[in-house]
Amino acid sequence: MPTPYQTHVGSFTRKSTFFWAAVGSTVGLANLWQFPYLASMHGGGLFILLYLACLLLVTLPLMVTEAAIGRYARHGIVLAMDGLIRSVKRSRAWMAVGRLSILAAFLVLSFTAVFGSIALAYVFFGALGRFSGAGDAEAAAILAGLVSDPHEYRMFMGWHIFFLLLVIWVSAQGVVKGLERTLRVVVPGTLVLMLVLFALAVWYGRLDGAVGQILAMHPEDLSWGSLKAALFHAFFTLGLGMGVWAILGSYTTPHTRLKRSVLAAVLMDTLVAIIAGLMIFAMATDGNRFDGERGFSLLFVSMPVTLAQLPASQFVIATVFLVVVLIVWATSLNLLEPIVGWFREWTGAPRGLSLVLIGLAVWLAGLASLLSFNVWAQERVGGAIIFRWLELVTGGLLIPLAAILIALFAGWGLTRHLSITMLGSTPTLFAGIWLWVMRLVSPLVVAWIGVQYTAFSLSNLCDNGSTAVWCESPVTLLSRDRALPLEAPAQARGPAESSGGGAVGNETVPTVEQSPPAENDKKGKSGEKTPKEDDILYHSV
Repeated sequence: MPTPYQTHVGSFTRKSTFFWAAVGSTVGLANLWQFPYLASMHGGGLFILLYLACLLLVTLPLMVTEAAIGRYARHGIVLAMDGLIRSVKRSRAWMAVGRLSILAAFLVLSFTAVFGSIALAYVFFGALGRFSGAGDAEAAAILAGLVSDPHEYRMFMGWHIFFLLLVIWVSAQGVVKGLERTLRVVVPGTLVLMLVLFALAVWYGRLDGAVGQILAMHPEDLSWGSLKAALFHAFFTLGLGMGVWAILGSYTTPHTRLKRSVLAAVLMDTLVAIIAGLMIFAMATDGNRFDGERGFSLLFVSMPVTLAQLPASQFVIATVFLVVVLIVWATSLNLLEPIVGWFREWTGAPRGLSLVLIGLAVWLAGLASLLSFNVWAQERVGGAIIFRWLELVTGGLLIPLAAILIALFAGWGLTRHLSITMLGSTPTLFAGIWLWVMRLVSPLVVAWIGVQYTAFSLSNLCDNGSTAVWCESPVTLLSRDRALPLEAPAQARGPAESSGGGAVGNETVPTVEQSPPAENDKKGKSGEKTPKEDDILYHSV
């Protein structure tokens, strides 16, 4: 029986658990509803290589740094920063790193649980045959009925509570009996189910067409926008800046090879994204119906319609959305852990009480997002619903700022000796490269990502009719330049904000609004689509 390596907040008992937890944290909805789209639009296999380069050179070192801080201090990000600040006698202002990280994790978890509740409802919708014989109009109406109908929001709230209880129930069992055991079952189980669905897609679909979309080299599709897309996805897909890697690092056993496990998890995340892309495009048997599709419209409208054509479609649809639920469940467990760890370290409260209080707070915060899609859909601040502001603040400000401060603190705030000691056994050349990436490369790149994300988000509000003051500002005018971004943020069409809405074909459907294709269509693809006011731009899900 393995002996736990005890810390103040808990520990794993097996060295491989960190790998499974890391995979569960990196594999998110973006692997399903964003990466396949980006690869198909930006050069296929060339985009994948570009994305891997961005991961290895820019964002992977940040991930290693945050995990190394947690492992060295054996605490969550707040107390870890406190100990390091005291040891090198730096300004207490650096404590903002931990507090920003916890706030970002809390806000992202609040709306991630909303997405999980939609996927959970779709497992039952699929199993009960709600999508049998459904077309785009019917599938869109089902999504609108769940999410956007102001008269049915209580049902949506019920699914939301159900999903949160699943997350809290696992966490309440503790680090070993809850988090470790669940992740060691759920994450491998999810990967096995994905392989089964991939085999099904290959059997009934067109793998050759999928390979042409995702893996074939299309140099004519590469552009400056492709690099920006790769950087954005590489940054947001790893769950940086939210204290997740610090708490997972603090849970590692002495025998865990941290850097090797991190690299393996990132490569597994990329492999899952590729498999998901091949699976999705292989299913597109009716004239590549998924070209240009992403986000909610792909996952909750187009996918069920296409899957409904397969034999045993009820079982297949239920299984697909079970995979989605498992992915969001693992992500949510990892997002909850740094918040619970911080609260316990700060107050000394037992885990059960901490989870009750935090779970209640997450539920209340999640209601702000949930209700902004229906009952509060007409309540605007600066032309945007509450969910949109939560997304903008976390994706454009909190997460980039926390990541920048972590990099600067590791590169400049700590002594060189302590930085290298914290990193662990590493060849001198790689240690030197890592140090200068922390000092210069990561802070500059992440700052650029944060500015671009915020500028695009604000200009997008103006495109959707906002009359806010920034709609006439120079930064908005600059971000409207289509030569700039933002093929990078995941402009995924979200749930409709009202029950009267978009058109599909010749029918009026109360759901997701359709977006016009960009002028620079490539090879007959639908091109970049202008996001609407309720779109999901990006988040670390």
